[in-house]
Amino acid sequence: MKTLPVGLSSTLRQLFLACALLTTCVAQAERLKDLASIQGVRQNQLIGYGLVVGLDGSGDQTTQTPFTVQSVISMLQGLGVNLPAAGSLQLKNVAAVIVTATLPAFAQPGQMLDVTVSSMGNAKSLRGGTLLMAPLKGADGQVYAMSQGNVLVGGMGAAAPGAKVQINHLSVGRISNGATVERAVVSNLGQGGVIYLELNDTDFSTASKVVEAVNKKFGAETAAAQDGRVIRVRAPLPSDERVSFLGVLESLTLTPAQSIAKVIMNARTGSVVMNQAVTLDPCAVSHGNLTIVINTDTSVSQPNALAGGATAVTQNSSVEIQKEPGAVLMLKGGTSLSEVVKALNAIGASPQDLLAILQAMKSSGALRAELEII
Repeated sequence: MKTLPVGLSSTLRQLFLACALLTTCVAQAERLKDLASIQGVRQNQLIGYGLVVGLDGSGDQTTQTPFTVQSVISMLQGLGVNLPAAGSLQLKNVAAVIVTATLPAFAQPGQMLDVTVSSMGNAKSLRGGTLLMAPLKGADGQVYAMSQGNVLVGGMGAAAPGAKVQINHLSVGRISNGATVERAVVSNLGQGGVIYLELNDTDFSTASKVVEAVNKKFGAETAAAQDGRVIRVRAPLPSDERVSFLGVLESLTLTPAQSIAKVIMNARTGSVVMNQAVTLDPCAVSHGNLTIVINTDTSVSQPNALAGGATAVTQNSSVEIQKEPGAVLMLKGGTSLSEVVKALNAIGASPQDLLAILQAMKSSGALRAELEII
């Protein structure tokens, strides 16, 4: 049972408890599908432009978003309706939007996709609107899906002169099964007698373990590593046998190699996250805080009766400097994450102070980890 150092802030105590729990867990075997992906099996992003109609006066202001009026005119002309000049149109129930969706691997014509609808003008809300037919294109400019449907917005709001209440976001909505796939993406998965596994993270040790696990399951020379990320695997040619082979391949379990020691620091929020491989060499750290407090008191000087003076406002300022006593602490070397956190907590520093302390430890060579500032 691990004991917590006394005098710690609640944030540091929670961090220590979390790290202590992590160190009590042994390395778990992971499925191959969680460590790698199959080359060629990927998603594709789709994007389109459209109009949302039926808004209750919360659409784009046409004087500031002329593209909304131009889109309406173009759409109606395509439907055989002739309109006067664009300046004579005053639209309040229409909003120009960007429609986005993700085309999954092996998607076929007729399959339904979820789409996200985002306002690109100054519409106040998309609540209650209907997206008109909008083509969704891929990076190659080809249309892969058509979207249309009622927009569902998770937020709501109300406003009156001098007051406004809003819950969640009103300018982004979602349409479940709002797009129909019109074109399939050609996949080369069924071509050739070889497939390629791509590790999520480049690691030569993990790649070697994957090759060993695959050859142990399917026989020698089935898999071979091309580098620290890509692994070549021989697979059967018939499509049904290949699918069964890939199903068994993805279900293989192995224990990945330990990741490199890394400390992630967020300079904006003061968050510090470190992985299990971080270690600490013996070092001495001095930590102290310097606080400067400036107070200004405003007073009024009132002259006596018949004195002939004038009332004056004076300000009296005082400066106070408080310095906590500093101490040099000897931190013992830590061979596990919990020991490293325990040593850092002994300083009594806040998470924001740890940013500077960890950088100093890294510069001195006491911190055995890679620092990454985000």
